[in-house]
Amino acid sequence: MTNDDLVLDRRRVVIAGAGAAAAMAALTACTTYGKTDAPAAEPPRAAAGSTGPNVSAGGPNAIATTAEVPVGGGVIKGDVVVTQPNAGSFVGLSSTCTHAGCKVATVSGGTINCACHGSKFGLDGSVVNGPATQPLAPKSVHVEGDSIVLG
Repeated sequence: MTNDDLVLDRRRVVIAGAGAAAAMAALTACTTYGKTDAPAAEPPRAAAGSTGPNVSAGGPNAIATTAEVPVGGGVIKGDVVVTQPNAGSFVGLSSTCTHAGCKVATVSGGTINCACHGSKFGLDGSVVNGPATQPLAPKSVHVEGDSIVLG
């Protein structure tokens, strides 16, 4: 084997290594950090003749009952977060974090919390702690009887 053969072999190794690194970078860029493929849980259905949340005054558009949403807290219902900052005052917000599009995970300690990167939002949707810089998008909700209804 000559020196020219060794240089050619080294070039092939370097080119192959660069190709492998580029493939790994492309694969990493295609992942969805913080996203899950798990299907959303179906809301509970009321038994025939009962007056559960889907059958009460709010009808099929009801997303929660007023009793489910604690004062100074909230609940996450699909793509909506419903909070009750003050007694009798309900706020609807998007459950999508404005930082990276992850779904917020919990409502606790007076904040709406995103587990992906640690953003925290107030019960009115305002940013309390970044990295998010924009508030959660509002969702229109109102109370009908004991139900909280979208719209």
